[in-house]
Amino acid sequence: MDLEPYRGELIAYCYRMLGSFHEAEDLAQETMLRAWKARDRYDESRASVRTWLYRIATNVCLTALEGAAKRPLPSGLVDRSDDPGAPLTPAFDIAWLQPFPDGRSEVDARADLRLALVAAMQNLSARQRAVLVLRQVLDFSGAEVAIQLQTTVPAVNSALQRARAALARVGDPGEIAEPDDPQVRRTVRRYAQAFEAADVPQLVRLLTDDAIMEMPPVPLWYQGRDHYGRFMERVFAMRGPGWLITELTANGQPALAAYAPEADGGHRLHSLQVLTVADGLVAHNVVFADPAVLEIFALPPR
Repeated sequence: MDLEPYRGELIAYCYRMLGSFHEAEDLAQETMLRAWKARDRYDESRASVRTWLYRIATNVCLTALEGAAKRPLPSGLVDRSDDPGAPLTPAFDIAWLQPFPDGRSEVDARADLRLALVAAMQNLSARQRAVLVLRQVLDFSGAEVAIQLQTTVPAVNSALQRARAALARVGDPGEIAEPDDPQVRRTVRRYAQAFEAADVPQLVRLLTDDAIMEMPPVPLWYQGRDHYGRFMERVFAMRGPGWLITELTANGQPALAAYAPEADGGHRLHSLQVLTVADGLVAHNVVFADPAVLEIFALPPR
């Protein structure tokens, strides 16, 4: 029984449930080990290997979520700030939502990993999360999910309805353009060029009116072009011009790795920025600066 082809999609599933890439890798590995040990008891007449694996993975995730705190972004934890000079004090005692590196999973396993959706799912119960992902993202039938959760089809349908209602404000995934959309690529490239040039006016022109910037592990976020621009002026005043930007993707969204200039003429990895682009403008930027998160993407430190 070859289980390895399922590893990527299991990691993506566990990530949607936990909001942590590090934990998702560990739980996917635990799922694979449990399945391997139980392989002699697998009955192909009762379920496919994939359905059987997801039942194990669901149980592993539900156990991991028992008593666990939700993983937020700053916008889901504190009120927005109107002070662009607020202290940038990281809160490493908070288990923040982590980004998902697209390069660590197969394309088919990345169905709707948007940060906004995964963040909103943190407000659902663990079983509601499982039902939503299994039914809506992975297309398991109500009967299959009922077996995986050891419940009834009506209970699954009820949980799915409640989960959808709770996430209605997140919007339709189809409304968000893909990273390889030509308009998105043009916007991201222009944003990267403006960032490298420390051109705040150009950056601001590429934002929606109510654009959001947040920066875990700092419990701080800003909304609106004015506050966004004033904060960027502070960043460039502190770090100087001459940044370098590398384009990549995370959570099925465009992303930028930002390298800050150093006194010796080199550049050091500073942050990962995951962008939401809508109608040719940047609507949301989640800036991750935790070194442990940056390691996930295997980016060169210099």
